[in-house]
Amino acid sequence: MRVSLVICTYMRAKPLQRLLESVKIQENYPNEILIIDGSINDETRIILQQNKYDNLKYFKVSDQDRGLTKQRNFGISKVDPESDIVCFLDDDTVLTPHYFKEICNTFQSNDDIIGVGGIAINENKWKPQDNNRNYNKKKFYLFEGYFYKEGLRNVARNSLGLASNLGPGKMPLYSHGRTCGFPMTGKTYEVDLLIGMSMSFKKGILDRIKFSKFFEGYGLYEDADFSLRALQFGKNVINTNAKLYHYHDPSGRPNRYKYGKMVVRNGWYVWRIKNPNPKFIDRFKWNSITVLLFLIRFVNILTEKNKIVPLTEGVGRMVGYFSLVFAKPALPTSDN
Repeated sequence: MRVSLVICTYMRAKPLQRLLESVKIQENYPNEILIIDGSINDETRIILQQNKYDNLKYFKVSDQDRGLTKQRNFGISKVDPESDIVCFLDDDTVLTPHYFKEICNTFQSNDDIIGVGGIAINENKWKPQDNNRNYNKKKFYLFEGYFYKEGLRNVARNSLGLASNLGPGKMPLYSHGRTCGFPMTGKTYEVDLLIGMSMSFKKGILDRIKFSKFFEGYGLYEDADFSLRALQFGKNVINTNAKLYHYHDPSGRPNRYKYGKMVVRNGWYVWRIKNPNPKFIDRFKWNSITVLLFLIRFVNILTEKNKIVPLTEGVGRMVGYFSLVFAKPALPTSDN
């Protein structure tokens, strides 16, 4: 399969170089690597000039194409028309050597699969179950012989009957799905949502739909929106053998107030993409969980060392929530 890799980057020259070094040793090397650089300096361009990577094409975008959503769509427009698969990776990830081989094998295993994602090893908190131990279902989530220790927000949701009624990667009708991912079982699981750090789609899908203009700017949840719209063409899956590391480099991220506001407003938008006509119970649960989560963020002021982070994010979430009363995001009228 012909693979095009699109990496959108902003002010992360060193993390990008680290990612490309991991691409360099891949068993299946991409047929083309497109770097879409929105940086406001030349550090990324200089590093790429100083280090050679086969099949690499570099594009420095102007203000009008800067931002994750715009850069992804720009990258799609530059992909080789003969490509079969387009892979997207965050610029602060590092791949294990068989990553692209696993992605290609997954697509080839089933013609119905149109989207494939991997898992971040360093973020995986699953552990094998102890058969001699009883697990409190409010504090632990159990799955195929593994357990995942729930955080405060999910313990609260479990206790209040607001937990997701679906497995990992699936979005319930009231949104707020499980974010625990999957244990490294070596299996492939069907999901609704792929994560932007590691997602690949058949080229034909990207010829038909693009990343939504609603998310232009920082783009929080643009991956969820695209994943949901792609489901009209086939299945999305997570291959737990497609492994990488995700380091969440802090550069290029918005402040916590803006982030908190986007969590709510963008989250509402994605929820309504999934469920455009929610029933009363779906509305009740979405609102209840959203309020619960921003209240918990305020509680975190008492438990976190840097108290300004949960405070500003909590205020952002609260402002974002009440802003929905007066100005809800406009939903698309079509998939285009």
